[in-house]
Amino acid sequence: MDEDLTDRLRAQFARRLATESGSERGEAAAQENREPRTGANTVGWDQQHQLKSELPDQEGREAAAGLEGEWDAEEPGPSEAGGGSEREPGSPQPSGSRGGELAGRRERRGEPREGQNRQHWWKPGSFHPGTIQEMYWERSKRRYRERALKLSIKNPNKWKYRQDKKPHGLAPPRPEEPKEIHVYKEDLLIPSQARRPTVRFSFQTAFQKSSQWSTVSPSGSVINELAKMGDPDVLEMVQQDRRFSKEERYSKANEDLRSGESSFLICQEPRFKKDEQSKDSIFFRDGIRKIDFVLSYVDDIKKEAELKAERRRQFEQNLRKTGLELEIEDKMNSEDGRTYFVKIHAPWEVLVTYAEVLGIKMPVKESDIPSADRLPFSCMLEPLKLPRDVKHPTPDYFTVQFSRHRQELFLIKDESSFFPSSSRNRIVYYILSRCPFGMEDGKKRFGIERLLNSHTYSSAFPLHDGQYWKASEPPNPVNQRNILYRNWARFSYFYKEQPFNLIRDYYGEKIGIYFVFLGFYTEMLFFAAVIGLACFIYGLLTIPKTSGSSSEICDPKIGGQIIMCPLCDELCDYWRLNSTCLASKISHLFDNESTVFFAIFMGIWVTLFLEFWKRRQARLEYEWDLVDFEEEQQQLQLRPEFEAMCTKRKLNAVTQEMEPYLPLCSRLPWYILSGVTVTLWMALVVACMVAVIVYRLSVFATFASFMESEASLKHVKSFLTPQITTSLSGSCLNFIVILILNFFYEKISAWITKMEIPRTHQEYESSLTLKMFLFQFVNYYSSCFYVAFFKGKFVGYPGKYTYLFGVWRSEECDPAGCLVELTTQLTIIMTGKQIFGNIKEAIYPLVLNWWRRRKARTNSEKLYSRWEQDHDLETFGSLELFYEYLETVIQFGFVTLFVASFPLAPLLALLNNIIEIRVDAWKLTTQYRRPVAAKAHSIGVWQDILYGMAVLSVATNAVIVAFTSDMVPRLVYHYAYSVNESWPMSGYINNSLSVFLIADFPNNTVPSEKRDYNTCRYRDYRNPPDSEDKYAHNIQFWHVLAAKMTFIIIMEHVVFLIKFFLAWMIPDVPKDVLERVKREKLMTVKILHDFELNKLKENLRLNSASSTDFAKHFTIKENQANLAESTP
Repeated sequence: MDEDLTDRLRAQFARRLATESGSERGEAAAQENREPRTGANTVGWDQQHQLKSELPDQEGREAAAGLEGEWDAEEPGPSEAGGGSEREPGSPQPSGSRGGELAGRRERRGEPREGQNRQHWWKPGSFHPGTIQEMYWERSKRRYRERALKLSIKNPNKWKYRQDKKPHGLAPPRPEEPKEIHVYKEDLLIPSQARRPTVRFSFQTAFQKSSQWSTVSPSGSVINELAKMGDPDVLEMVQQDRRFSKEERYSKANEDLRSGESSFLICQEPRFKKDEQSKDSIFFRDGIRKIDFVLSYVDDIKKEAELKAERRRQFEQNLRKTGLELEIEDKMNSEDGRTYFVKIHAPWEVLVTYAEVLGIKMPVKESDIPSADRLPFSCMLEPLKLPRDVKHPTPDYFTVQFSRHRQELFLIKDESSFFPSSSRNRIVYYILSRCPFGMEDGKKRFGIERLLNSHTYSSAFPLHDGQYWKASEPPNPVNQRNILYRNWARFSYFYKEQPFNLIRDYYGEKIGIYFVFLGFYTEMLFFAAVIGLACFIYGLLTIPKTSGSSSEICDPKIGGQIIMCPLCDELCDYWRLNSTCLASKISHLFDNESTVFFAIFMGIWVTLFLEFWKRRQARLEYEWDLVDFEEEQQQLQLRPEFEAMCTKRKLNAVTQEMEPYLPLCSRLPWYILSGVTVTLWMALVVACMVAVIVYRLSVFATFASFMESEASLKHVKSFLTPQITTSLSGSCLNFIVILILNFFYEKISAWITKMEIPRTHQEYESSLTLKMFLFQFVNYYSSCFYVAFFKGKFVGYPGKYTYLFGVWRSEECDPAGCLVELTTQLTIIMTGKQIFGNIKEAIYPLVLNWWRRRKARTNSEKLYSRWEQDHDLETFGSLELFYEYLETVIQFGFVTLFVASFPLAPLLALLNNIIEIRVDAWKLTTQYRRPVAAKAHSIGVWQDILYGMAVLSVATNAVIVAFTSDMVPRLVYHYAYSVNESWPMSGYINNSLSVFLIADFPNNTVPSEKRDYNTCRYRDYRNPPDSEDKYAHNIQFWHVLAAKMTFIIIMEHVVFLIKFFLAWMIPDVPKDVLERVKREKLMTVKILHDFELNKLKENLRLNSASSTDFAKHFTIKENQANLAESTP
C-alpha cells in the first residue's frame, strides 16, 4: 500500500473534521497529518491506561426548560479552555459595591476573578460569558445532574447500560471532561506499555429509546476507503469523527455522575478465574468479551526467532490500533507447554465500522410477507422434515445494509449477539488479512496469510461454539455446533432435509450454498436414478425373450459353429463365438431398446436440472439477503499478495482512484509457464493412457495362451474370457494412474496459480478452476472417450491389421460390441473414485486429529481449553470447498457424458451423494476447525462448466448410441436386410460377421498351431474372399454408416430443441420470489424514509420547544435581574 495515498486520505479526513467543527483540534490534526508520520499512538487510550465514560445530556436539556429555582453561586467544574473573550491582565477592575456585585455575578457565571487561573474557565456552547442565557443554562444543567444521580441511586433497575447511544435532540456542545477510572490490567492481559482503547458508557432509562443522529458524516467515505486499505488507525478516525460530532450537537455529563456510573457498571473483579474457567468457555478471562478469533505460535529457536517475534509484536500492536482487543495465553498454560495463543475480540465500535465497510445487511423490521403455500402432498414428506426451530432458527426480517450512523434503525436487542458469529469472524479476518506488520526489503508487508506462510504464526482460526456432542452451559451462548451435529452430521439422518439456514448462520453463505447445491443435485438425481433403474430392469427381463444377438451367440448350433479369427498374432488360436455368451448377455442389460429413450431423457433431465437450479438459486438469494450482492464487490477487494508485489499504480477508470497495478509484461512469463505446464501434464495423461493400451495389447496374448493351456481354468473360462480379464485389469491400472497423476498435479497447479499473481480472490479461483478442470477432465474421461469412440473403429481386417507404433495390433471389440467394456471402464473409475474419496474424507482427518491429540497431551493435568481443542483439529483450507465442487462436477460428467452406456450411473451417484452429504457435514462439524465465513451468491464458474458439460453430453450420448452400441446396425438389419418376417432379427449375427480365407494370412500372423479350418469370421461389413473386390467395404457398411450419422443429427436436434424450449418456458426467477423482492425493496425504502422523516420532525420539535421555553424563561430571568439591580 502506498504511504502517500494513505497520508493524503488521512489529511483529507482531518481537514473535513476541522471544517465541520471549526475547532483548533481539527486544524491541529490536519497540520499533523501534513507532516511525516513517525509513529501512531494507540487508539482511544488515555495516558494513564484508564477508561473514559460519558453521559448524554438530553434529559438535562429537557429538564432545563421546565425548572425554575434560585440562582445560588456554585463552584464551576474543571473544563477545557476555549471560547469567549478574556480580560487583559492589566485592565482596570470595577470598584465599590457595584464592582463587588459584578464580581459576584462573574463568579456565579463561572468567570474567573482577578488573578484566578483561566485555564479551567469553561464557556459552554456558543453562549457568551456573563449573559443571563449562560447562567440559566449552567444552573439547569447542574440541577438536572443532581436529580439524575439521585434517581440512579434510588432506582438502579430503571437504568440500563447501553453503549454509545446518542440523545434525541440537539444541545449546545461542551468540551470533553476526562474522568479516569482504573480497571485491573490482569483482566485484559495487555502489556503495560500498550495503551487501551477508550470505552464509553452511557446511562439511559429503560422506558426511553435513545437514537443516533442519522446524518452521515462527510468523512464517512474516507473512513471506509481507509478501512478497505487496511489502515490500522481507522478506528481512531471513527472515534474522532464521532467525538467532534458529539461536541457540536450534544452536551456531556459532569465528572461526578460519570464516576458513579463507571463504578456502577464496571465489575472490579473478573467473572472467571483461570483455574475455575470452563473448558468450553469462548470468552476472555473476564467472562464478558467473546473470543472471535484465535492465533497460535510456538517459540522458534532458529536464527529467524527475533525477526518472527518482531513481526508478531508489530502485528499485534497494529491490531490493537484498529480497535481489536487481544488476550495472550502463555505457553505454560497450554496442553503441550510450547504453544502461545492470542485470543482476539472485536468490540462494538469495530463491528459497526467494518460491517458498514463490508456492506453486511442487518434486520430492521420483521417481515410481514406470508410464508409460501404448502404443497398438496407435503404431509407425506413430514418424516423427511426437520423441526421448525432447526430449519428456521430466526424469523424473516426486512434488512438493509448496516450503517453506524443509523444504529437505532436496526433491531439491536443485544449488542453482543446482534452480529452472528459468522459475520464477526468474517470482519476480524478482513482486518487480519490487511493489517501491516512492518517494512521488509523496502516493501510494506501485511496480512495474516503471509505470516502463516512464513511460520510466524502456526494457525489462525475462529472458535467453534463448543463441543459437538453436548449442548453449551451458561454463560456460553447456544451451541449451534451441537445442533448441527444432532440434526445434520449424523448418518442416521441421511433421509432428512438439511438445515440450510443454520449452516449459513454458522459457516457463512459460501459453504451454505455448496450444501444447497449438493442437496438439490441429489434430489434431482432421484428421478434420473428411477428411470435408469427401470431401463436396467427392462433389459434384465428381456434377456430370455430376446432373439437378437445374445440368443444367437449362446446357441450351440449358431454361435458354437462359428469359428472366429485369432485376436492376436501367432500366439492366439481360433475360437468359437459362443465363448462370449455371458458377455453378450451382460451387454444386453445396457444395450437394448430403452438405451435410446434413456439417452434422450438424460438430455432433457440435465436441462431441467440446470433451469430449476437457477430458480432455486434465485430463491436462495432472496432468503439469504443476497439480491443486491454483486461479485464486483469481491473483485474490488485485492489479494494482499497482489498488493505486496505491485510497485506501480494507475487510475481506476470506474472508481477514479489510484490502485496497485502489475504490468502484463511482469506476469507474461508466468502465464506462458502455466500454459506449457498444463499442456505437458495433459500430454502426460494421454501418454499414460497409451501406456495402458499397450499393456492391454501385450498381456492379452499372455492371458489367452495361459487360459488355453491351463486345465484348471476351464470352469471359469465361460465368464472370465481373455477380453474381460484384460479389460478389468486395464481399468484398475488406469484408475491407479489417474489417482497418482491427480495427486501431483494438484500441488503443481496451486503453485503455478500463485506465481501468476492473480489480482483478486475470484481471479485466483477462476484460474485454478480452469487448470484443475481441464486436467481432471482429460485424466478421468480420456480412457472412456477412447473406449467409446476409438476402440475397434480402426482395426482393419485379418491379413491387414493396423498396428500401434508398428508393433502392437489394435484392439478389437467384442462381437456384441464395445459397450460392455465402456460400462466396465465407467463403473470401475466412477465407483472407485467415490469409494476412495469418501474413505479419504472420513478416515484421513480422523487419523490426523487422533495422532495430533496423542502427541499434544503431554501435560494432561492442565486445562484443555476450547481454543486448544480446536487447535488440535484439521485445518479447513481455502481450497477444500474448491475440491468438493470439483468432485461433484466430475461425477456430474460421469452421469451425463456416458450415461447411455450405463443407466445405473445416476443410481450410484445418488447413493454416493447421500453418503457424501453426511460425510462432509460430519467432518466439517467434528474433525475440522471452524472455517472463516465468506459470502457468495452462486456456485460461480462451476455453473458455466455444468452448462458446457450439459451441451457436450447430448453429442457424446448420441455418438455412443450410434457407434458404440449395436442399436443402429440392428435397426438397419431389421428394416432393410431381414428376410424372416416372423423373427426379423434372426440371422443378424451371421450377417454382421464377414468371412476371411485362412490361406490369405501372412506368415507372421498365422497361429502357430495348424487347424483344419478354411475360413474364419471377423466383425465388419466387407466383401467375401471370392468377390472381385475382396475384403472391401460392402454396400451394407455404407448404409449403416449413413444411418448412424442420421441418428446423431436427429437425436441432437430433437434434444437441443427440447432443451431450448424448456429453457425459454421456465423463468429463471419464480414469480413469488419476484413479488417478495419488490415488496421488501418497497418496505425498506419506506422504513428508511419514515426514519429520516421522524428524526427531522423530532429535531425540529425539540428545537422549537427549546426556543419557546428559552424565550419565556429568558424574559422572566431578565426581569428578575433588572429588578435585583434596581434594588438599593
